[in-house]
Amino acid sequence: MTELGTPVLDDHLHLDAANRGLEAAKDFARAGGTHLLVVNKPSWHLGVEPDEGADFRPVFEETVRLVEAAREVLDGDAWPVLGVHPGLISRLVDDRGLSPAAARDLMRAGIDEAAAVASEGRAVALKSGRPHYDVDDAVWAASNDVIRHACERAADEGLALQLHTEMTEDLTDVASWAADAGLDPARVVKHYAGGRLAGCTPSVMCEKDSLETAAEAGEPFLMETDFVDDADRPGAVMGPKTVPRRVRWLRDRGHEEAVRRAHVETPMDVYGIDTEATLSE
Repeated sequence: MTELGTPVLDDHLHLDAANRGLEAAKDFARAGGTHLLVVNKPSWHLGVEPDEGADFRPVFEETVRLVEAAREVLDGDAWPVLGVHPGLISRLVDDRGLSPAAARDLMRAGIDEAAAVASEGRAVALKSGRPHYDVDDAVWAASNDVIRHACERAADEGLALQLHTEMTEDLTDVASWAADAGLDPARVVKHYAGGRLAGCTPSVMCEKDSLETAAEAGEPFLMETDFVDDADRPGAVMGPKTVPRRVRWLRDRGHEEAVRRAHVETPMDVYGIDTEATLSE
């Protein structure tokens, strides 16, 4: 068993070979972290301005490559989460002049490409969402259509779905779309969540107040940093050592059951991953 006596999973962070890359994964491991879910960076961060779904493939392949390398420095395992950042719709509509419908269709094609990679057993979840900032009604509706499509593709492939959305404690609307698509709403994860969330599973940012709320609620949750691995924003959003440190903090406060829920039970229920069986002896 690990130094902390438990698997330690960061549910959402980014790695970038042009920035800290594997050094960030090593920092996580040295702090006591064992497992990672690595989400592809927004396509434009890698210089990809897509015209069709296939144009997203290099973004996904780079994430898969980084995950394979990260596995070598962890006592546990790592898995990719692949998809299309919801902020892309604003770049397509505002910067490139696409209609919201055309932007929607291109983003859905990107989700299809991510699902194709995942269908080969190379990812455990898709990523989608809607803007966390104000947009007009047409862009909002188009973004929700992308989420619905992502629910359908996740259901088709037996995957979980991570969502980037506005700050909210209520995603029962998305839960109903997931259920309609045949996807268990518990397998829909709100990235960058607070300690409470109705409808889907929260991936709680590692602020102490939010973690305390989640731990005391007794409901399934995950923990994340959303580390962005950007040289211009070192440590943003939270550094890769944060989840292991917060696990220690939770255990010191008597939240052993919550730690097991976040790092063993919920990862199994949401992603079908066994963080105990994948630990090195």
